[in-house]
Amino acid sequence: MASLDAYQGALGKHRAAHLLRRTSFRYTKQRIEQLASMNADQAVNSLLTLNNLALDQPLYDDFNTPAVEQVKWLIPTGQAFPTTDTYYLDRRVIGWWLNEALEDAGIGHKMAFFFHQFFTTNINTYNHATFFDYLTLMRWGSLGNIKKIATKVVSDNTMLIYLNGHQNQKNAPNENFAREFFELFTIGKGPQISPGDYTNYTEDDIVQAARVFTGWRLAAGRTTLDPETSIPRGTATISRHDTGNKTFSSKFQNTVIQGGTTATAMYTELDAFVNMVFAQPETARNFVRRIYRYFVHTNITQEIEDDIIEPLADSLRTNGYEIVPMMRKLLKSQHFYDMDDSVNADEIIGGMIRSPLELALQSITFFGIPIPSPYTDNLKHYFTFYGSTVYERMLGLANLNLFYPPDVAGYPAYHQGPEFSRHWFSSTSIIARYKLPQMLLTGKRVIGGSPSGSIGIKLDIVPWIKNSGISLDPSNPYQLVKDLLDYLLPVQVDNDRFNYFYDQIFLNGLPPSDWTYEWQNYLATNNQTEVKIPLEKLLNHIMYSPEYQTF
Repeated sequence: MASLDAYQGALGKHRAAHLLRRTSFRYTKQRIEQLASMNADQAVNSLLTLNNLALDQPLYDDFNTPAVEQVKWLIPTGQAFPTTDTYYLDRRVIGWWLNEALEDAGIGHKMAFFFHQFFTTNINTYNHATFFDYLTLMRWGSLGNIKKIATKVVSDNTMLIYLNGHQNQKNAPNENFAREFFELFTIGKGPQISPGDYTNYTEDDIVQAARVFTGWRLAAGRTTLDPETSIPRGTATISRHDTGNKTFSSKFQNTVIQGGTTATAMYTELDAFVNMVFAQPETARNFVRRIYRYFVHTNITQEIEDDIIEPLADSLRTNGYEIVPMMRKLLKSQHFYDMDDSVNADEIIGGMIRSPLELALQSITFFGIPIPSPYTDNLKHYFTFYGSTVYERMLGLANLNLFYPPDVAGYPAYHQGPEFSRHWFSSTSIIARYKLPQMLLTGKRVIGGSPSGSIGIKLDIVPWIKNSGISLDPSNPYQLVKDLLDYLLPVQVDNDRFNYFYDQIFLNGLPPSDWTYEWQNYLATNNQTEVKIPLEKLLNHIMYSPEYQTF
């Protein structure tokens, strides 16, 4: 029986590492050790927080001003945007978000990305500034109330353009957003019963919902601010709104939403509509299933449905759709740590394939590789490292075109069964995934473009082993390999697998004393030659391994 009972006692390193891999893009030895000493309640509470941003927004170089004034905000308040092409602006917003995700020690950015792939839009939809506003909204709602974020996304400027909401008016209704609001953003369609009749709503309900959504217009100047979030949004235009009553089907208990003749009435209608949709139990279930597949596992059996999904959906409804109580219950559970059955092999820990985003950012943060500064190395920070390296090679060539989802349903790995996370592995993505350690160790572009070009960072493996504290005794080859495997792999390997990494890869069949001698010689002379080769070989094979590709 799957159990939501809380795991008791200190987490320990293995379970702490699992929790951190699943909830944060920032994966470090220090954070694992902090969480390992906590119980599940303490550890989860420390992660369920929105940490401060390192930078409120991206910076850019203004080469037309004196050098001392060159670095400025990309999205200045009350000023004109930089005069440059869209590519230049978009890449800085993406680089900013990636850097904030890399720096975030909590769950904030992991949740914000969940909401991006749930309320999907595309950075090409309008401009860099409105997409920045959309990302800000996803972060604002990431640990808040799902009903609120579902309400506010209706008037988000990017969403209005992306799903044609700005074209939806009383004399020419557009049903695109209404259809996706039901099918993708809230209750889900369910199996079709008959033409125009689905399990959870009907085609007539889509028509009525589209009437509720009429009258919203793009506010291109970003001067209309949401009073609760202070984030720019679209405007409510009552002259374009259908002011009549909206009557829904028996799927929604034949609810009638009263029309009104003022802009205020548009908000009243919207609130009534969202309350109606979220009053249906299936809305909570659909949301929890998406959360489960994102944070826990892609396989939802009937046992999981009964013992995990249904109780969490009840918790979500009971708490007025506040996200944190439900997430706390899930992440503290015995089920999340795979401690609720007698099966020796883990089904959840190491049970999903890491997305390119987790693979790249968690690798970079674990090795503590310094990132170029957006202040002093602006172009190197945004374009060489985050643009050309992380965005294009580590993510794009690995089938994650970040913020360019292929369609309104989002990225297939998060919603398209039965493969789900297996979508990250294909003949087109495998090279980028397996070239990651080589790129980090050489600091070169080993795939795509010039193989000699710099990626903006480099992992110096020998001093990292010496100074990181990853192993208490790097001169002991057995302990060194064990420590690396314990931190880098989600699952504990058996003796045969360990000996593969230890004897065949690291020692290359030589006696352990040879390594001890070479390490001590390195400490005495600072000559890395004889220790660098086996360390790089070991790291390559660990990061190539199927175990490292999962989490």
